[in-house]
Amino acid sequence: MTIKLGVPSKGRLMEKTFDWFGVRGIQLARTGSEREYAGVVEGIDGVALVLLSAGEIPRELAAGRIHLGVTGTDLVQEKLALWDQSVEPVAELGFGHADLILAVPQGWTDVDTLHDLDAAAAAFRETHGYRMRIATKYHRLVREFLREAGVADYALVDSQGATEGSVANETAEAIADITSTGETLRANHLKILSDGLMLRSQATLWQSRVADMDSAERACLDKLLEKLV
Repeated sequence: MTIKLGVPSKGRLMEKTFDWFGVRGIQLARTGSEREYAGVVEGIDGVALVLLSAGEIPRELAAGRIHLGVTGTDLVQEKLALWDQSVEPVAELGFGHADLILAVPQGWTDVDTLHDLDAAAAAFRETHGYRMRIATKYHRLVREFLREAGVADYALVDSQGATEGSVANETAEAIADITSTGETLRANHLKILSDGLMLRSQATLWQSRVADMDSAERACLDKLLEKLV
């Protein structure tokens, strides 16, 4: 048996993860072509590299099928109910920074806070006969955030494409999405509510709380974590 380490399978997130481990004496590498999800680990025995999409890693950690995994805070908290019971953060990696925010059209000059949004949502429903739509990929996090803020008169619209374009395309009146610089929001004439920051996210190394380990695997994991943190 081995310790299984889940890492994003492509792009800058994979490259930066490989670099982060490499600085700490653990060399990760993809083997074969980019279509093959296989890799190797050098610098420690008993660890296997599992290449997955960043969105799959929370599920695999929570199921105990991998012991460690690198993915964003936003994906863990969105995809896992009671996430802190199934996974725990080991180290923030210092890249992949993004804020989950709530944004409305710049033209809504009277809407700057969640309280304003609540009033605007009520007025919108009265005028149009249906609830104000918020486009997002983050249903769990947005629903919890708005419930705590007391905003109720809205409907979440699932967005799997360019969420920032939803308002211009008239498929939503507001959006909740991740942003790193805000440039795309401004290009689409959107503004972040002054109290609309839901979560600061970054790439993080997580450990499964539920993965089975024998004594040899536990010793291997401890040795790996000594190198990393």
